[in-house]
Amino acid sequence: MNSASLLEQNKQLIRRLYEDCFNTGNLDLANELVSADFSSNRGERGQAEFAANISGLRKAFPNVHFVIEDLFGEADRIAVRWSFTAIHHGPFAGVPATGKAVTQHGNVIYQISNGRISHAWVQIDRLGLMQQIGAQA
Repeated sequence: MNSASLLEQNKQLIRRLYEDCFNTGNLDLANELVSADFSSNRGERGQAEFAANISGLRKAFPNVHFVIEDLFGEADRIAVRWSFTAIHHGPFAGVPATGKAVTQHGNVIYQISNGRISHAWVQIDRLGLMQQIGAQA
């Protein structure tokens, strides 16, 4: 397979992650898209922790909707800049449901190995999200 074709496959993998997994809550798909030895800069390890992170987000923000703003890559790395909108309907980071509309922005670089996500470097505006739901320092 040539490198351009592999790059397009990797980009499609990340699109599926956001559109078919994050946006729908289809956590079974995470096992197909994420490698068993997945790790992230936030300390997540393995498919179960990856899925638990998505599950926790969707419990607090059940109508979360991610939009991919930019998606590009080179070799085995795919970078995505995204935003999400949601309503805060469940506890999140110690803050009870507020019913407030929120928006969050983030950037992630994914490493793809053997057709699955093996590593993620995640940078998100968590402070902005916490401020939107009224968290106190």
